[in-house]
Amino acid sequence: MNPLDLLWIFFILSSLQPLVQQRILAAQRAHALRQLEKRDGSRGITLIHRHDSFSFLGIPFGGFINIDDSEAVIRAIEMTDPKLPISMVIHTPGGLVLAAEQIASALAAHPAPVKVYVPHYAMSGGTLIALAADSIVMAPSAVLGPVDPQIGEYPAASVLVAVDQKDKNEVDDKTLILADIGRKAQQQVQTFVERLLKPHLDGSAPDVARTLSEGRWTHDFPIEPDYARSLGLPVSTDLPDEVRLLMRLYPQPRNRRPSVEYIPTPYGGSNGSASQPRPRTPGREPARPTSS
Repeated sequence: MNPLDLLWIFFILSSLQPLVQQRILAAQRAHALRQLEKRDGSRGITLIHRHDSFSFLGIPFGGFINIDDSEAVIRAIEMTDPKLPISMVIHTPGGLVLAAEQIASALAAHPAPVKVYVPHYAMSGGTLIALAADSIVMAPSAVLGPVDPQIGEYPAASVLVAVDQKDKNEVDDKTLILADIGRKAQQQVQTFVERLLKPHLDGSAPDVARTLSEGRWTHDFPIEPDYARSLGLPVSTDLPDEVRLLMRLYPQPRNRRPSVEYIPTPYGGSNGSASQPRPRTPGREPARPTSS
């Protein structure tokens, strides 16, 4: 065979390889999601944003909740029998309030039980969606976050504080407009969260809604499972292995060097080591977003 023909075959196979890998990964994800559905007897939905590109106030952005996400999730909910429970896996830094509220409203309106899984983090709009669930299942180290609205690049609460500390005549019109929008946004989010929480918290819903939306913390404040339970949220930490397996099928882009490596064998025993693990290739985990 002509060497030039071999070169062309090599280039064709190389160009097809990513497509084949993508198809295989999609099939693996579908199988893993199906396993979760069988476990819960439910419709499974994922909202996973892995491709983080930059951060603001400690929250990584790049992949975030948008209108495309809300359209897809709402379509899945509408295609689900009213008597069939929903299991939703959320891993996201947040995103558009409108999109998150649309998803949360659709989940809250679903007649059958809704369960949200948080394997690592569901911040901002992700927390807003989780609050619509009848139960929230988190990994022991997973976190939720505040849902205080952000106006442009600033937290609404901070804009209000800045304006309140000055004489109105010393504040420019743009800042006053931002403060007015911020005050309305705070009230809108608080009212929405209160409506989501009322079926689960009843009398304490207004106080919890105010706590989560008033801006008492920075926007990347980690609400851990114990603190979430202290607020009255229906949180448990019995995250099933099916969810952990599903998350492994959403890796960071391949051009990023993994920063964490470990032998993927359960370790135990009095000396903390594995009981004679078989030799195998070290597992690799992509770098996870942090709050620093």
